[in-house]
Amino acid sequence: MTADPILHLLRRATYGPTPDAERELRSLGATAWLDRQLSPASIDDSACDAVLQRYNLINKGIGELRAGVIKSGAWDAMQQLGSAAVARAAWSKRQLFELMVDFWSNHLNVTCPSSGVWDSRVAYDLLVRKHALGRFADLLKASMTAPAMLTYLDNRSSTRAKPNENYARELMELHTVGLVYSEADVQDAARLLTGLTVDKSTGLYRFDANQHATGAVTVLGWRHDNATAGGGEAAALAFADMLAMHPATAERIARKLCTRFVSDEPPATLVSTLTKVYLAEKTAIAPVLRALFASADFAASAGTKLRTPFEDLVGVVRVLGLQPEPAGTDGVRGLYNYLVDAGHAPMRWSPPNGYPDVAAAWAAPSGFLIRWNAHLNLAAGWYPKQLTRPASMLRYLVPTLPATHGALVDALATRLVGAPLPAAHTAALLEFVGKTAASPLKATDKAVTGKLPHLVAMILDSPHYLAR
Repeated sequence: MTADPILHLLRRATYGPTPDAERELRSLGATAWLDRQLSPASIDDSACDAVLQRYNLINKGIGELRAGVIKSGAWDAMQQLGSAAVARAAWSKRQLFELMVDFWSNHLNVTCPSSGVWDSRVAYDLLVRKHALGRFADLLKASMTAPAMLTYLDNRSSTRAKPNENYARELMELHTVGLVYSEADVQDAARLLTGLTVDKSTGLYRFDANQHATGAVTVLGWRHDNATAGGGEAAALAFADMLAMHPATAERIARKLCTRFVSDEPPATLVSTLTKVYLAEKTAIAPVLRALFASADFAASAGTKLRTPFEDLVGVVRVLGLQPEPAGTDGVRGLYNYLVDAGHAPMRWSPPNGYPDVAAAWAAPSGFLIRWNAHLNLAAGWYPKQLTRPASMLRYLVPTLPATHGALVDALATRLVGAPLPAAHTAALLEFVGKTAASPLKATDKAVTGKLPHLVAMILDSPHYLAR
């Protein structure tokens, strides 16, 4: 891969380079560009917002949905939310923000769509978006009192007479400290979390003191008297604050961020550095990201991450300049359906641990076949047909027609993956069009007419595009 630090940052801190994003980053410089991305409200995202207006349910509260906006139990809002996530990844200018929304949606996973959260999953997405670049402690407490989470991990049915251990266990194992707890820790945590429930009539969160189990608890060495039922909610939130600031949580969040943005095998020194930043900054995430992207380990990590199916598909949409259809949502729904087939539609992972973020998890041949078919369909405009395409894909990718076929392949590769391909790969593509590198190129040649989509797709099929 090219060692160009600008393209490296774009591959990691966005869903894929575009000409506009590259121009902006080169103009601002990495530090100023990153500062801007970490302040998403300062970025004009009106074009993407206009597309999102087509999804009329993704900003509805629980009360609005339950009041009859959709039929009780219907999946309409959740289906819109999944498609909107694809649209945001492809066309939002707030790229790092969208990456972090996806990161936290996996870390604090609530499967979407799933029946129990038909009325609350949209509200859960809104709270993740609210805290995505804020403090993890605030996000954790918001998740702890979110009807979707309380439903998904069964805490809404946890009572003082029969505490349910599911949420208590996952809160520690998946959301915070990891596998460092004892069964006694789980039992005390489950007791402490009783009373955090969902009102049956409104679907909203409420604390039911009558169902809170009192009595002193000790979890991971942290002790709370938990003396009164009325103080149970404050005790549970204090527990969340302790977990968020626990050194094991700090190390785990740092490691997951390194896995996401640096390498499937995170450098121990970088994990240690980010752990210290996380604790010093009281769980604030933006300073951790600044330290990560400024690190020598990040700079040296080009080519050490591979695109997941979601990143792959969205990256193709971005690099080919595909845009939403003028009206309607069928085109984006087609993209979402590709991701369902690939096993990586946003928020759709069924277990509570969220999608895996390492290459080995996505290495099945069937998955690559789905990706390759999508590459050709998108390059050729065959499916989904509704997306808006550049007037001339050739002129969009290669504004000035080169003099030779070899130069065309080099130009396409540079545009699609950032640098010319190795000589053997270039030769294979030239053989496909029946030409040599020195063969003169005319606008009527098959390489720029009938075979152009295949050339583009095969470059996108290559390991050079797969590398992130």
